[in-house]
Amino acid sequence: MNHTARLTAAQETSLAIAAAVVTANAYYIHPIIALVADHFGVSHARIGLVPALNQLALAVGIFLLLPLGDRFSNRRLTIAFATGQTVSLAVMTFAQGFTLFVLGSTLLGFFTIAPYLLPAYASKRVAPERLGQVTAKLTAGVILGILVARVGAGVVAEHFGWRAVYWAATGLMLAVTLALPRLMEGGERPASGRQSYTGLILSVFPLLSRHREILIAGAIQGLNFAQFIALWLGLALYLTSPQMGYGTDTVGYLAGLAAVSIASTPWLGRWSDAIGPRTARMVFASIQLVGILLLWPLGGTLWGLLVPLFIANLVGPGIDVTGRMTFLSLDPAIRTRLTTIYVVIMFIGGGIGSYAGTLAYDIRGWAGTCALLAGCSLALTALSFAARRYGR
Repeated sequence: MNHTARLTAAQETSLAIAAAVVTANAYYIHPIIALVADHFGVSHARIGLVPALNQLALAVGIFLLLPLGDRFSNRRLTIAFATGQTVSLAVMTFAQGFTLFVLGSTLLGFFTIAPYLLPAYASKRVAPERLGQVTAKLTAGVILGILVARVGAGVVAEHFGWRAVYWAATGLMLAVTLALPRLMEGGERPASGRQSYTGLILSVFPLLSRHREILIAGAIQGLNFAQFIALWLGLALYLTSPQMGYGTDTVGYLAGLAAVSIASTPWLGRWSDAIGPRTARMVFASIQLVGILLLWPLGGTLWGLLVPLFIANLVGPGIDVTGRMTFLSLDPAIRTRLTTIYVVIMFIGGGIGSYAGTLAYDIRGWAGTCALLAGCSLALTALSFAARRYGR
């Protein structure tokens, strides 16, 4: 198949499913974090190191490894990184001490590159007018992976223990790693194939000066991702606390609200194609702020939490879709490196949000979590309004 051929609908769906499985691994910890902390005998603040170092290692891995997508075959790179994820999950599954568990989680983050190669790969093989739809489809796949990971982990851990979650995750990754050669076409020849590895890494920095809006898009998504992780880690600790008294299965069921994102995100992508990504992002951020501010007054009951969580899940992924749209329409030869900048900033935000979320809960409980989330959402909304003016 010629490397410039358009993706078929079946190929787009296959890539979205692959993105779901390779993305899910970082999110199994969310509903079961209290169980893991109790098993290893660590505090709520210290258990935050598991997702925090995972996210920060992901940022480092993306910076060092993702630019290779502009030089080497996306197919081979994706298979190699998926193999690294499988080995890392096995380490977590068998870990008997907290240090080894953290090490496995950190390595897992470092090798979680495939979900961020796939959008750049797909963007080179779709018509420009369908970029928002296809980006949204892959994003919906990621959301599906996160949804299944959090719902499934909560239910499985409640009935079979938290370690069974990682047994299942390792098996899924092994299956996907073996299937990937058939899911991705080969033979692509990236535009910058003659550039050295060092040159590829260093070439990221001139792109920052030529495309300054990538920093704004990354900062907005960094805040968006930080509040997403802080919300669900804080929520898992809150719901399983003596104050609320629910099990991890309830946390998982509540995470099922993310299903609304699978339905809404493709529509949000089409709407963003029509009105422009910067305007759409501003609208999504404003709606999400309303939901975040409702967490404290409605957070006293499980039913009350459904309203703000529904609002946040409805529009939150749209902020990511519109952020990517601001740079994935640029020169195909630099899209992978622009994605690198965007995702590195995003996961630095995720790492900070992971630790800050568990720390805020450890210090002030649910009130501390809500205060942290309100600050993140206000800053995100302000930046989205500023970015719309900047992009005119």
